Amino acid sequence: MHGRGMQFGLWVEPEMVNLDSDLARAHPDWVLREAGELKWRHQFALDFSRDDVVEHILERLDRVIIEAAVDFVKWDHNRDLHAAMGADGARRMHAQTLGLYRMLAELRRRHPQLEIETCASGGGRADLGILEHTDRVWASDCNDPTERQRIQRGLSTLLPPELVGTHIGPEESHTTHRQADFSFRAATALFGHAGIEWDLSACSNEEFDAVSAWARMYRELRGVLHSGVTVRADHVDDGTLLHGIVTDDRREAVYAWVRLDTSSAAHTPRVPMPGLDPEQSYRVRAREEVGPVSRHQIGDPSWLAAEAGFVCSGAVLEQGLPLPLLNPGQALVLHVTAVE
Repeated sequence: MHGRGMQFGLWVEPEMVNLDSDLARAHPDWVLREAGELKWRHQFALDFSRDDVVEHILERLDRVIIEAAVDFVKWDHNRDLHAAMGADGARRMHAQTLGLYRMLAELRRRHPQLEIETCASGGGRADLGILEHTDRVWASDCNDPTERQRIQRGLSTLLPPELVGTHIGPEESHTTHRQADFSFRAATALFGHAGIEWDLSACSNEEFDAVSAWARMYRELRGVLHSGVTVRADHVDDGTLLHGIVTDDRREAVYAWVRLDTSSAAHTPRVPMPGLDPEQSYRVRAREEVGPVSRHQIGDPSWLAAEAGFVCSGAVLEQGLPLPLLNPGQALVLHVTAVE
């Protein structure tokens, strides 16, 4: 991988143990138990409240990282621990978490360049405590953009988008089996630590070109998306979302106008674009290079037809622009830049 100019990552689950293993047979007191010996994926959790457990797993993981030249670790943990008990019958959830933190801190000390993503059953450890020791979170195993819009909306009240993994998946979601246009999947994944979770070798030439166009747009806008202030104006109707990122100097912004469900309204009212300088003039243009965004059966607002973009004041944008009436499962990316 390094010879190809890439980095190498491993998806690991170090806290888990199968009872049919040499480790569990040699150290049965290292295994956290629950009432009724409840298994999950034939697994139990190791007791990370014990220093000997942490040291044992740390040394083996450390060896793998060195020998395999690992650059990135996705740390999974597919089990709830609410009822977990140690060999002495005492509850262990809090102590287990502190033991995990100790291990991650030591792993960081030994490998300061190692990138760590907390996954935990697809979003089970997305909190400020774990972020002291990891680089980002995997918000959910569900890449369905309809679900992801809601997931990322909630998580963005706690975390900035650059800390949240957001990936483009295939046309049919593996979790919901719902199909979604590429433009909707691309716009959803744009607002985060973007990536691709899709077998590109199975893509058509048109799909591959669309992925390339999305990657170019993401690289262009990443400076805004990963450094600005998250803003929202979600009160138009229950089926829509308007979210965006505005730079600290308020000279540039990227917004997503999203429709998840149908609406009884025959048109879209003025939608505020918050966070801008009311005294500054801005150019607003739609970014549709990743594919067309499906509209409902009426024409777009006339300002969208301006080839070089529509220029108005931040005060106008704060009051709101009429936006196109999208079909459900669609998102339009709007790029706003200051003009003198």
